[in-house]
Amino acid sequence: MEYLNIGILAHVDAGKTSLTERLLHHTGAIGTLGRVDAGDTRTDTMELERRRGITIRSAVVAFRIGDLRVNLIDTPGHPDFIAEVERALRVLDGVVLVVSAVEGVQAQTRVLMRALARQRIPVLIFVNKVDRAGARHDGLLADLTERLGVACVPMSDVDGIGTTTAMVRPRDVSPSAVLAEQLAEHSDAFLTAYLEDTVTTEDYRAEVVRQTRLGVVSPVFFGSARSGEGIAELTSGVREFLAGAGKPALDDRLRASVFKIERGRAHEKIAYLRVFSGEIGARDHVEFHRRGPGGTVTAEAKVSAVRVFELGDGTVEARARAGQIAKVTGLKEIRIGDVVGVPDTGEAATRFPPPALETVVSPARPAETPSVFAALQELAEQDPLITVRQDDETRRISVRLYGEVQKEIIAETLAAQHGLDVGFSLTRPVCVERPTGTGHSVWLITEKRNPYFATLGLRAGPGTPGSGLTFGLDVELGSLPLAFHKAIEETVDATLRRGPDGREVIDCVVTVTHTGYFSPVSAAGDFRKVAPLVLAEALREAGTEVLEPVSNVEVELPADSVTAALSRLVEHGGTITGSTTRGDRAELTGVLPTGEVTRFEQQLPGITHGEGVVTTGPAGYQPVTPNRPIPG
Repeated sequence: MEYLNIGILAHVDAGKTSLTERLLHHTGAIGTLGRVDAGDTRTDTMELERRRGITIRSAVVAFRIGDLRVNLIDTPGHPDFIAEVERALRVLDGVVLVVSAVEGVQAQTRVLMRALARQRIPVLIFVNKVDRAGARHDGLLADLTERLGVACVPMSDVDGIGTTTAMVRPRDVSPSAVLAEQLAEHSDAFLTAYLEDTVTTEDYRAEVVRQTRLGVVSPVFFGSARSGEGIAELTSGVREFLAGAGKPALDDRLRASVFKIERGRAHEKIAYLRVFSGEIGARDHVEFHRRGPGGTVTAEAKVSAVRVFELGDGTVEARARAGQIAKVTGLKEIRIGDVVGVPDTGEAATRFPPPALETVVSPARPAETPSVFAALQELAEQDPLITVRQDDETRRISVRLYGEVQKEIIAETLAAQHGLDVGFSLTRPVCVERPTGTGHSVWLITEKRNPYFATLGLRAGPGTPGSGLTFGLDVELGSLPLAFHKAIEETVDATLRRGPDGREVIDCVVTVTHTGYFSPVSAAGDFRKVAPLVLAEALREAGTEVLEPVSNVEVELPADSVTAALSRLVEHGGTITGSTTRGDRAELTGVLPTGEVTRFEQQLPGITHGEGVVTTGPAGYQPVTPNRPIPG
């Protein structure tokens, strides 16, 4: 039995969930077609998703195409939940990217396509809504090629496009100079055969299949998830172009990756994992591995139950084998991103920066503060990039998130699932510090300023952007008991959460240069107490600069609004990186301080006659400009 794991990705409102429902119905996995506006689709299972008509959490369903078993992951389309998409990408063999035939390539579509191209994930493009007024065919194909930067091969034509009677006709892969050039760019063998005039029509199609599975060519299907037009052609395309694109198992040892966590009816933790090799079943004892600042941490647990997806959203108890997606219970300490079984050194770390916005959560009833904190920690299990913290002294709870929509979702979830009412402070950007130079400090046991039985020297300096904490030793590992070394490393990590300016220190290299202790008087606690003092001194000598988070911004707007939009972007501290105009529409790209994004979004409708669309994504940090106050 062959398994295939695919995802449905799109800009919000392009029709992802409707297409998922139509594929399930077309393949016989479900008997009744659900609708987003009716709130009865198989993948929007949260009450909040059904009420809002949007996807918040990734959901898994299954169907069959002949002897091919397909697991399909429906992912969120809203930019605030892009991290949910990022996690799903790591377990997919291929993707169906949905584009509206009316709105065309939108800013979020380009963000998604760049992520797919980076990971060389095979992509089929489904152009939805061909039965709506304003739908396009040839012009949209040109936009797909130009704006997504991918070689697109049309697999269908549409009669009566833009009308309610639109009908889809399959199109053969026709030999042409344009297609030959696209294929030859990625295949010397095809180029040679083309120049020798020995390429047949069958060779063209076979090469399109091969290059699709390599992630360098994308077949394009047209249709309508609402009417069902083009769904048969898309289903056949999934079978032809994506089957066989799965990641081959390296050996028979268990390797699996956790991409989603939810709570069951009995409040038990359920881990969704993709099995890459080996198998996992009930009563198995398994190891799971997690990367942290101090290296990989390994734990062991006993699996209590495993269920694999059968048809629709139904599951059955079974051992999960390579290629399958399973729901596993019993792993109480498991987290999203953990690797189950054999550690996989090739497992890609997330490419998506952590949240750059922060808000303070205030319970309506102060006595419920502990309950609110516990509930937020549970939510963070489902989305680990929503960081929850509580100040030890003030008991104030803060949450880091990607955008205002997440704030609304958190409030509604706490109310619906836990009966807790909360309010939020104004969202503010999370500024950080980064060392600008190198500082060194040594505290000796014999010094009067040092009341602890520990000698410690630390050197602190800047690391490469995005590296986090890099901890190293310039002393022999055996110079201290291992517990003392561990105490130093853990304390350094905790101390960097509040630097000289009171902000988290990022991209910092800390090296132990001196150690010493008195046996048996010295204890690990001595090193935990002296390490913050030594590190603080080293950081003061090194110097730090305050950085603010910035976001990539893509704005689609009428051409006559460009000047006003440019002016507003600059007023908010933005930097313009590109501008293109196509007829009466234009597109601006740039970088904007994350703290200014919401204000710009609120002003955009007024300066674009309500026709402007903005999409943003995290872009790291930049030094706070001298003439602007430090946010937060």
